[in-house]
Amino acid sequence: MYTDTFQTFVIIAGAFVLTGFSFAEIGGYSALLTKYYSAIPSNFSSLDTQRYNISSQCYTPRQDAFSLLRDPTVGDLPWPGVVFGMTIGGIWYWCSDQVIVQRCLAARSLTHVKAGCIVCGYLKLLPMFLMVFPGMISRILYPNEVGCVVPEICKEVCGTEVGCSNIAYPKLVVTVMPSGLRGLMLAVMLAALMSSLASIFNSSSTLFTMDIWTRIRPQATERELIVVGRVWVLCIVAISICWIPIVQAAQSGQLFDYIQSISSYLSPPIASVFLLAVFVKRVNETGAFWGLICGLAMGLCRMLPEFWFGTGSCIFPSQCPFLVCGIHYLHFAIILFTCTSVLVLLVSFCTEPIEDKHLHRLVFSLRHSKEEREDLDWEQEERARRARKEAKERMRAKSGLCRLVGGFCGLSGDQQVQDEEAAEDPEPQMPDISEKAVWKNIVDSNALVMMAVAVFMWGYFA
Repeated sequence: MYTDTFQTFVIIAGAFVLTGFSFAEIGGYSALLTKYYSAIPSNFSSLDTQRYNISSQCYTPRQDAFSLLRDPTVGDLPWPGVVFGMTIGGIWYWCSDQVIVQRCLAARSLTHVKAGCIVCGYLKLLPMFLMVFPGMISRILYPNEVGCVVPEICKEVCGTEVGCSNIAYPKLVVTVMPSGLRGLMLAVMLAALMSSLASIFNSSSTLFTMDIWTRIRPQATERELIVVGRVWVLCIVAISICWIPIVQAAQSGQLFDYIQSISSYLSPPIASVFLLAVFVKRVNETGAFWGLICGLAMGLCRMLPEFWFGTGSCIFPSQCPFLVCGIHYLHFAIILFTCTSVLVLLVSFCTEPIEDKHLHRLVFSLRHSKEEREDLDWEQEERARRARKEAKERMRAKSGLCRLVGGFCGLSGDQQVQDEEAAEDPEPQMPDISEKAVWKNIVDSNALVMMAVAVFMWGYFA
């Protein structure tokens, strides 16, 4: 945690320095507004006219490059999709994704959670100036590399034929920053990447072991869960490495578009169920289950054909049928979210509701309830607890090979100590979420200021 905090400050400081050097290189913000539209590669002629032709739209900067709200039909990021579709993906990521939520759950109090989210919100105002503008400056300074359009040239520059826009920021770091700062920035970027990957792998491991493996093997011991979690991380790493070529070729080689497209296909059902479960008390498990299943099926019906036919590029259009892939992925997110919400509500209202005694402090209307909550799955948890206890009793007598494997996996060899540490804890007490009035007013006012600044920026750059 402290390492991530330190890296955050170093990255932000380095990004400010890089932004300053970048603007100084081209002559300031006014020069950016004029020079960007003339950032055209010198070579845009087809090297194989029998195979492809290059239109001027493929290498000319967009006329709406400095506008956040673009045409809803021909824009690369249509404004209905940006306003509503990306909001749906944002709700999934910032409100329910394990990587983010686990950091909030580790906070000392509700005030600390709010303060952390507000600081994160202020930091999210910076990418426009620290990432987007430097990326556009990189296109101005290196149009033949960052803005390459000829597939053969792009293959030589960045290893993929569909485009090299992904190298814009690293190219700027390597060429513009001084030697010392350049090495520090690259080192911190790699460290931050490793930290992010570690968080993702840890979250994935936790979800698999605690939510899936414990259902497959309720009697699994703590040792078994640790081993399964580590094996699962190895599997995820292998899958991630094999997935790299797909990422490079998807969405014309633009990594941000690829991330948003995948989120648009998979996250709207989760966002829908999360919002309805929090704000609509009538929603039950059956409705949530069928909403997630059908929503995931709809998302896969769009995602899998796109992988099969490819997303295409300006030079090589995709062969995917228009009926399947013709809708912009951000618009598809809105449709998928709406369909999932309707299905969840329909199934929930046609089945038995959940009693209030199971919902205290789990829904918005009962968030301040002081009554004791009865968990729906307490019987299943009790059976799993007894099964794990019996499995531990059977594992008391271990062979030398088991001790060797346990030591290799980083597990302690002292069974007695582990049994004492694994003793059943008493029923945990609910934490106090009350806030001091002074700090509550401070964080609430900061939240309003942050939102006001965000609205101003949207209005200014729209």
